Amino acid sequence: MKQLLLFDIDGTLLQGGPAKYVFQDALVRIYGTAGPIDDWEFSGKTDPQIARELLREAGIDDGEIDRGFPDLWTGYLAGLEAGLRKRPMELLPGVTPLLAALEELEEAGEVALGLVTGNLVLAAGLKLTSAGLRLPLAVGGYGSDHEERDQLPGIAVVRARETWGRSFQSREVVVIGDTPRDVACGRAHGTRTVGVATGSFTVEALEACGADHVVENFSETEQALRVILTGDRAA
Repeated sequence: MKQLLLFDIDGTLLQGGPAKYVFQDALVRIYGTAGPIDDWEFSGKTDPQIARELLREAGIDDGEIDRGFPDLWTGYLAGLEAGLRKRPMELLPGVTPLLAALEELEEAGEVALGLVTGNLVLAAGLKLTSAGLRLPLAVGGYGSDHEERDQLPGIAVVRARETWGRSFQSREVVVIGDTPRDVACGRAHGTRTVGVATGSFTVEALEACGADHVVENFSETEQALRVILTGDRAA
């Protein structure tokens, strides 16, 4: 396998769903508050990071936050599973044909596919399944692994080595996401980074934060493949 491709989920592959409202409900149930959640920036952060930031803003100390986390995640995941039955995630433009093409390359031994996302691993699985996607959860870095997003590509690379018995060098890894934090976590590990402007950030914003390559969306499958695999937009 020549390259390891690590995809973000929310805003990159999927959109919509009930996660924010379920998260808010779980925070209120466990801590009595969700802090300033209505105005808070979620993009590119891990679930534990978001929870900690909101609860600190509400005046709760880290010790109390940490003690509540197990119950918070249990409640959140139960609520998310129920909520997704009524309001499943939606695929973003071009995702289905892009992943189909990449899965063919994976079967041919050309690429390996994985995930780097701030979601808890179980939340990632629920979201993907609700949209009909099956990506390898065993090869990924998740918010349940580490609260700091920048740590997640390294975790995913270790798991890829354990899965395929091959060590991927930094420049053989591509982190693909829709936020500056996706770009930053890839750059922190020396990977190539591909930004996709299907979330809250424009092409210009993703270019400005240092993404190696940026696409507007994945609608043009062949172009998206070229950019992800080689960085080349040319036909």
